[in-house]
Amino acid sequence: MSRRGRRDALVVGGGVVGCAAALSLAQAGLDVALIEAQPPAPWSPEKRDLRVYAFAPDNAAWLDALGVWPAIRDARVQPYRRMRVWDAAGGEALAFDADRLARAELGWIIEHSLLVDRLWSALPRAGVHVVAPARAAALEPHDDGVRVRLDDGTQIDARLVLAADGADSAVRALAGIEVERRDYEQKGVVAFIASEQPHEDTAWQRFLPTGPLALLPFVGDGNAQVSSIVWTLPNDEADRVLALPDNGFGDELTRAFGRRLGALSLHSKRAAFPLRRQLASAYAQGRVLLLGDAAHVVHPLAGQGVNLGLRDAHAFAQLVDEAQQRRGDFASASRIARWARTRRSENATSAHAFGAINALFSNDDMAPTLLRGPLLGLAGKMPEVARALWRHAAGV
Repeated sequence: MSRRGRRDALVVGGGVVGCAAALSLAQAGLDVALIEAQPPAPWSPEKRDLRVYAFAPDNAAWLDALGVWPAIRDARVQPYRRMRVWDAAGGEALAFDADRLARAELGWIIEHSLLVDRLWSALPRAGVHVVAPARAAALEPHDDGVRVRLDDGTQIDARLVLAADGADSAVRALAGIEVERRDYEQKGVVAFIASEQPHEDTAWQRFLPTGPLALLPFVGDGNAQVSSIVWTLPNDEADRVLALPDNGFGDELTRAFGRRLGALSLHSKRAAFPLRRQLASAYAQGRVLLLGDAAHVVHPLAGQGVNLGLRDAHAFAQLVDEAQQRRGDFASASRIARWARTRRSENATSAHAFGAINALFSNDDMAPTLLRGPLLGLAGKMPEVARALWRHAAGV
């Protein structure tokens, strides 16, 4: 079976980035289809998703413009008003405060499943044609578009294909785009924990020789002070702490965090995921474009993964808007090339910077150990430096 007619855009992948891209293009008046291998399960307030994001203000503003932010905000999000970053070896903390930056908050901690649920629900209302479950099995590029054959034999013709199908992107492989990978030989251990002392609406990060430990404030149960952790550890250490009994895990976590919030205890199951840097050699091959994790995977220490991916999609939506205002072709080779060049440059710079920070802080060699704490403290004493760092991370 073939679907008659050619769509303006086919988005492959129904995660946060793919849904936002499809929604924005449909609202711009394009004929958009989206395929997803597995429709997401509905979000449930009774369950916490271990995968959470430190959501940046620029992306919240974009989702607000798309009409989905109120439904996300009113469900369950945790604003954070302060950030504290310090090194276990000593020195003063690098601090960010919403009041000093004239903000109500620095950002929000949000569950992955909630974001996907609200974005997914908005697709039909915007006129996005959703095909799920479905997978891309083959690509047939043409000068003016791409024909995509799905795993059930269905064919979809589109002027552009936007691949947002994750780090192991099938579309990227079908398009023949290579990736450069670096395995950090670390895992990110994630869980929800309860702290003896209030989290103070603060995102905390302590650098240890084994890797950074982040505590992100979250909505609690009753009087419980709940946070989400991302504990970066070498692979063997991560496996060891995952195997500890709950009490032993809490004790080690409390020591690793320097008892900054008193005793810490598990408030959920535990999980871990391998950490690596992965950068696509190109963000566009003909009329196939890569977004989000299909294009770039970065170290989680700065919490920028989903934010960078949404900026890919937002930048493309802005390209379409510009083309429409000028009565031009949004799918022209020059526009695609400009978008791909700009996004690849920004994301590669961020990815290498996060890797360098991880390398500087995740060791106990004498020279970097003597430098780290004073450098953080110095940055913290320079308001304009702190403001510039925050504005870059926040996209404002």
